[in-house]
Amino acid sequence: MASLASVREWHDETDVLVCGFGMAGSAAAIEAHDSDPTADVLLIEKMPETLAGGNARVSGQSLLISKDVEALKSYQRAMSAANPIPEDMLDAWAQRMVALEPYIEARAKEVGAQYIHGVGWSERAAVLEYPEFGAASAVAHTATILPAPSGVWLAFKANVEKRKRIRRSFQTALLDLIQDPDTLEIFGAVVSQDGARKNIKARRGVVMCTGGFENNLDMQRNYFGLSEAYPLGTPGNTGDGIKILQKAGADLWHLRNQGQSGGVWPGFRYPQHPTVFLRQLFWQSFSWIDVGADSRRFIDETYEWQITHYKQKVQGQWIDTPHQRVMPMHMIFDEITRQYNCLVTSVMTWNTVVEKYSWSDDNSAEVANGWIVKADSIEELARKTGRDPAALADTVKRYNAGCARGVDDEFGRNPATLQPIAKPPFYAIAMVPAIVCTGGGARRNIESEVLDHAGNAIPRLYEAGELGSMFSNLYQNGSYLTEAMISGRAAGRNAAGLRAWG
Repeated sequence: MASLASVREWHDETDVLVCGFGMAGSAAAIEAHDSDPTADVLLIEKMPETLAGGNARVSGQSLLISKDVEALKSYQRAMSAANPIPEDMLDAWAQRMVALEPYIEARAKEVGAQYIHGVGWSERAAVLEYPEFGAASAVAHTATILPAPSGVWLAFKANVEKRKRIRRSFQTALLDLIQDPDTLEIFGAVVSQDGARKNIKARRGVVMCTGGFENNLDMQRNYFGLSEAYPLGTPGNTGDGIKILQKAGADLWHLRNQGQSGGVWPGFRYPQHPTVFLRQLFWQSFSWIDVGADSRRFIDETYEWQITHYKQKVQGQWIDTPHQRVMPMHMIFDEITRQYNCLVTSVMTWNTVVEKYSWSDDNSAEVANGWIVKADSIEELARKTGRDPAALADTVKRYNAGCARGVDDEFGRNPATLQPIAKPPFYAIAMVPAIVCTGGGARRNIESEVLDHAGNAIPRLYEAGELGSMFSNLYQNGSYLTEAMISGRAAGRNAAGLRAWG
C-alpha cells in the first residue's frame, strides 16, 4: 500500500479512475460520465489498445434477460446454495436484472448496433442450465448485440469512445492504491506507464475492474487448487487486482467456486499462442473419444456439457466434469472426423477472435505443423503420444464394439453419436483444462463498494465485473456480462456522486 504521505508528485488527476477496459470498466466509465456532466473520468488499461477488452471481447456475448424478480431470485438462490449470496444483495440484483434490458437496447441504439433475442451464433433462443432449479421461469430469453463475435463489447466500447470526457490510457498497469493506512480511505493509484511509476490522484473514487487470475498458474494452484489450467480469454488477467485489494484491507470471497463458476473446459494449448483454443461445440461426425492418463474413456464425450458450463450431476450434486482430474488427456479420432470437423470454436476465445488465428477447416495445417499427431494404427498413435499401446487399442476396441451394438455401456453416449473410430489414418490431439474466467476477488455489496474484514465499506473504493463477482457456485449462461453492467453502473454512479477530497 502506498500512503498519501509518501506521494511527492501527482502525475495526473481525475474525478473517477476506472481500472480495466472490459465490460465492467466500460459500464462504470459510461455511468460516471452520464451521471455527472462535470465529472472527469480516466479509464486505464494495462494492455495495448489493440488488445483491450478483457474477457468481454471474446465471450459468447450472451445476455441473460429476466422478467420475473421472484423467479430469478429463487433460481439464483438455488444455484448458490453451497455458498449463499447475501439476501439483500440477491434481491437488489434481481430487481436490477429485470430492469436491465432497456439499458442494453439504448447502448446498442446509441452506436447503431443491432440488439437481438438469441445468442447470435447458434439457433438457441435461450440456454436453461439448471431446469430443476427453476430456469424456465427465471430466464425470459437470451439476448446479444451483433455482430458475432464481440458484438456486446464493441457496442460498449463505441459508447465509451463517443463520450469525450472519458479519457483512455492504454499500456497503463495498476500497481497499487494510494491509501490512508488508518482509515483505509483511497486517494488514488500508482500505475506503470512508459516504464515509469506514476501517481494518479482520484478526487472522488477508484473503480477496480481488472478481471480475474485465469492467466496466473501460481494463483490457480494456490488459490483454487488446479495444478494445470489455462485461459480461453485475455492473457492480461493475471490476478493483479486481487493482490492489490488484499493489500488495501479487503475481505475476499468466491475464490474456490465450482469450476470458478464458468467451468473447466477442454482446450488445446500451444506455446506460440498466448492462450488456449476451445474445442469445437458442434460436430458433423462423431468418430472420436477422449481418454485420460490411463488411456481409458472418462465421460460421455458428445453430451453438450457447455449447456451446464461443464458441470455434471453426481450423487445429486452438480460438480465439475473430470477433465482437470484425469491429465494427461488426448482426443482420439479417425480420418472422417479429421476431414469433416474443424476442431476449434472460432466465435469465442482470444486466439481466434483477437489474435486472428484461423484453424484450418479440415485440420490439415495443424497436422502438418505437429499439433495433431498422426499414425497408421492405434498402437502407433499410442506410442507417439507416450501411451500404452495395448491399453489404448483396447479402449478403442471397446468403444467400436459399442458402436456396432448401438449401446455405450460405459457412459451412455447418445446412440446417434456412436460412430466407430475405423478409417485410418488415426489422430490424437492433447487437451488441457481451459478456464473461461475466475470470479473470486474482494467481497462487495450491491452498490459495488469493497468491504473490509469487518464488513465495512472501504471509502472511495469500488469493484465491478468478474473481479469479486457475486456468483458463488453454479452459473447461468448470460449472467457475467449482465452482472458486469449492473456492478459497473453502480460503481461508476456512486464514485461520481462522491464529494471530491482535497
